[in-house]
Amino acid sequence: MSDLQVMATIPVKAEAVEQVRPALQALVEATRAEEGCVAYDLFESAAAPGTFVTLERWRDADALDAHMRTPHVAAAFAAAEGALSGDVAIHPLQPVG
Repeated sequence: MSDLQVMATIPVKAEAVEQVRPALQALVEATRAEEGCVAYDLFESAAAPGTFVTLERWRDADALDAHMRTPHVAAAFAAAEGALSGDVAIHPLQPVG
């Protein structure tokens, strides 16, 4: 069985980027230590500054579900409360072709 690949977008208000960035960086460190995490990388869009993107690989859907229940995910969402310019979008990906 192949890994589960996920992309998430986190749109942050321009005035809150410096508030949210450290929380997302801390999320990366903690997430990479999770047993089911194969890879977890954080980017900021060059085309849409303030839009953060995670590219993730998980052992399976159960590992992703466990990740979403961790204290570090809750802390990142708490840090972003009131700072988002839209919804966080989590996209499990399926290969095409």
